Order: sequence, then C-alpha cells, then structure tokens
Amino acid sequence: MTGSGGVISGVRVSHDRASLDDVATACHTDQQAVVARLVEEPGVSEAFALQTCNRFEAYIVTDTPTAGAAVLAEFAPDVEDHAVVTMGHEESLRHLLRVTAGLESIVLGEDQIIGQVRSAYKSARAIGAIGPMLEEALMKAIHVGERARTETAINEGVVSIGSAAVALADEQRDLDGATALVVGAGEMGTITAHALADAEIETLIVANRSIERAETVAEEIELLDARAVGLEALPACLPRTDVVVTATGSDGHVLDTDLLSDCGETLVVDIAQPRDVSPAVAALDGVTVHDMAALESVTDETRSRRRAAAESVETMVDREFENLLEQYKRKRADEAIAAMYEGAERVKERELQTALARLESQGMDEDQRAVVESMADALVSQLLAPPTKSLRDAAAKDDWTTINTALQLFDPEFGDEPPAFIANQLESAADD
Repeated sequence: MTGSGGVISGVRVSHDRASLDDVATACHTDQQAVVARLVEEPGVSEAFALQTCNRFEAYIVTDTPTAGAAVLAEFAPDVEDHAVVTMGHEESLRHLLRVTAGLESIVLGEDQIIGQVRSAYKSARAIGAIGPMLEEALMKAIHVGERARTETAINEGVVSIGSAAVALADEQRDLDGATALVVGAGEMGTITAHALADAEIETLIVANRSIERAETVAEEIELLDARAVGLEALPACLPRTDVVVTATGSDGHVLDTDLLSDCGETLVVDIAQPRDVSPAVAALDGVTVHDMAALESVTDETRSRRRAAAESVETMVDREFENLLEQYKRKRADEAIAAMYEGAERVKERELQTALARLESQGMDEDQRAVVESMADALVSQLLAPPTKSLRDAAAKDDWTTINTALQLFDPEFGDEPPAFIANQLESAADD
C-alpha cells in the first residue's frame, strides 16, 4: 500500500541482525550528508536517515517500490548480507513506529532513541528532504514514542545505554566511594555521568576534547567532587580511576594499551560506536573491558520486568500503524475524487456557458442566471455523491484498477493514459 505522494522503501543494519563492527561500517561521519546524498538520487522525492550506537537506517520515497529498491540496492552498506535488512512500504512504517517506541532497542523502552529520531527528523527537514509522506510517518512515530513512555511502564528501571553501562559496572564491582571517569561529554556521556553520580561514587572525572563541554556536564552533576579535563589529561587521570565508561564520537581508538598498561585493576565499559577502546587492551593484566554486547546481561533483566508493558506498547503500535495507513488511504481517495470532480467541473462549465449564452439572448436576468448556476452545481454534487463513496471504498481496498476505470468513465479526456498518480499506484500494486 502506498501513500498519495509515493511509496517508502527502507534499509537497515542494526544490533538484532548485525555485529557492532557491521553497524560501525554502515554508519557515516555525517548523518545529514547521507540524507542529502539520498534525496539527490533520481526519482527520490524524500529521504531520512537514523544513526545511533547500534543502528543505521535509511528511508526514501519514490513513485514505485521498484524504483526505491534500486536506489537502496546501490546505497546498501558493504557488510555481510545477513546484516542488511531491506524494507518495503508497510514494513518501513511499522519499523519506524517500533524503533521510536523503544521496542527495537538493546535496552527495551530506552528513552534516548525518541530524542535521536526527533533530532534526525529536524536535521533532514532542515535541508528540505522531508515531504508529506515522511512527515506523517515520523510525526506518527514520535507521537507513538511519547505515548509509550507516558501511558505505560516501558521505560521504568534502566532507561538508556548509559545507565545500563553503569548498572553493569555496579554488578562487576562496588561503585560506592569509587573514582569514575567518563570519556566523552555528548548525550550518551552526559546520561552516563548522571547515572554514575546516582550510584554514589566519590569522584567523577569527565574528559572531553572540548573541555568547555566537559565543564558543563561536570557542573550539572550533583556530586561534591566532579571535575572536567581535556583528553590530553587522560594519562594522568587513568591510573587513579576505578571505572571508565567511554562514549565519544571519535572515528579512532581513544584508549589503547599505552594509556592503560600501568592502571592496575580497572573496569572499562565501552559504549561508543565505533569503539573507543583498542581490542589489544583486553589482554592487559588487571584491565577488564566490556562493550555493548555485554549489556545484554543487564538489559535482559530490564526486559523481563518490562515485558507486560511492552505488550501494551505492541498493541499501541499496531493500532497507530493502522491509523497511519488509513491517513494515507484517505489522502489517496481525496486525490482520486479531486481528479473526478475536476473532470466533471470542466464538462459542467462548458455546458453551462452554452446554456447561459442561449438564455441571455432571450433576456434572462441575474436572478434567473443564479438559479441555473445553482442547479448545475447541485446536479454535479448529487450525481457524483455515489461514485465518491465508491472511490473511497476502492481506495480503502487498494483497488486502483476500479478507480482508474471510474476516472476514465467520468472524464474521457484522460484517454488511454491514466493520471500520473494513478499510474504509480497501479505499478506499485503490480510490484507488490
């Protein structure tokens, strides 16, 4: 099923099918540049991309599913085939709703994803890549995400990757009175810093490339000993640290064996994508490294507690998905009905002007003219009322052959070629 402005096609590489390395390979340095590149492809009218620490997703709008599949086949990331999932129109819509509701996250119901979707939407909209199709889909997805978190308990407990990292660290060692270091002061690092403060650590160090940003985060933390440093201070800070959580946006490794070789007993949780910690660090004596995959032990417990809430959210998503499809159907029906009325109006005007010209030659006054015009309008409205209902019913059933036939009957000027939007729907139905 397609909307009045085309059909949505999608491709994704995410944690459910792909490794973290696959996700890192699929992601691009600039999310907005991905959208700009996609929307410039021939036949693409709208585009949207979402990149997080555990997913890469891209969506486009084209006239037909065949056109969308062709564009995304060229764009698909160079990773293992099993890691790449292509999505048709309805699957793309349902998946967007599920992602924003938190049903597709490593931490079931986590809060961060809805902000990431909203930010990605604003980024794509800023360069004119969002049109009516994706506008409705993304607004519906954000609406569902908000409802899921306000009307159910799906976000109770561990609510983000950052808080899951702290929960994992707390399982591994007692954080009470510990010294913790957060490397990275972006959204993920900020969430982690607050979660560490809640775990009653004694000292928190926030390290970031921009020390000003690190200072902002440190000042927000409700902890007596919270300080900010630049990345150049890491060699001095690491030996005094018990727990390290890394969450930068760096393309390369931020922590390596040289930095950690003399740190003794240190727990490191790497939640960055791509990874901040060199794989070689795991071989160092006394240094324990966990990455995103290790969070499953924490998220499984959260998942079991949230299962009942998730069932409610699943029902909500199903209902809102059907509502979204109905919105698209109504718009498609309105477009078909508008085309029918345009044809009828042309015939009415032609015949009305002929009749009025004859009557005026016989001395018709303005009141009589108004009566004739009103009668013509009433005839068109009454004659088109039954086929209007039939067109709405046909659109609801995706019966575009019937719609095309009806438009041909009501407006012979269409000839053998259906209107462009009808032709696209017929082609989409054939592709499906």
